[in-house]
Amino acid sequence: MNLGARRMAAASSEEAAFEALFTSEYARVVRIANRVLADAHESEDVAQEVFIDFHRLHSAKADYAPAWLHRAAAHASLNRLRGARRRQKREVAHAQQEGERELDPQQQAELNEDRRHLRAALGRMAPRPAAVLVLRAGGLSYAEVAQALGVGIGQVGTLLRRAEATLRKEVTRGTSD
Repeated sequence: MNLGARRMAAASSEEAAFEALFTSEYARVVRIANRVLADAHESEDVAQEVFIDFHRLHSAKADYAPAWLHRAAAHASLNRLRGARRRQKREVAHAQQEGERELDPQQQAELNEDRRHLRAALGRMAPRPAAVLVLRAGGLSYAEVAQALGVGIGQVGTLLRRAEATLRKEVTRGTSD
């Protein structure tokens, strides 16, 4: 087999591996992003960016691929959350969607306010504790969270408890301001 044929076979194999990775992890990456952003379209945008970055920088055959994608989804989502203009646009769109449900207007206003305070508190947190919360709330197991963050599985519970305590403090601080 000549050099050109080997390169084409390797490229084809890499593309097949990336397609398999994309198929197996796309829904989870979108769910992680959606847990933070509460906007399906923006979550899909984050997922696309994460997969493009991964494809540009790494081999789809890498053992760490799922963990990298999960962590990148959490961080990219949190970065978007911290953007004031995007936050305002997302909350308006979310409020319109929530308005279609039949809830008491007072309950709806309280729910929207609670969500706004929670997202603002997440945005004020350091990236690692916020990522722990987002990954776990996104449905990842302790083992998957550990792999995504590059820590031992025994550390996840401690990190999660500390992150929850920090979130409670941030929520309390945000509501008292």
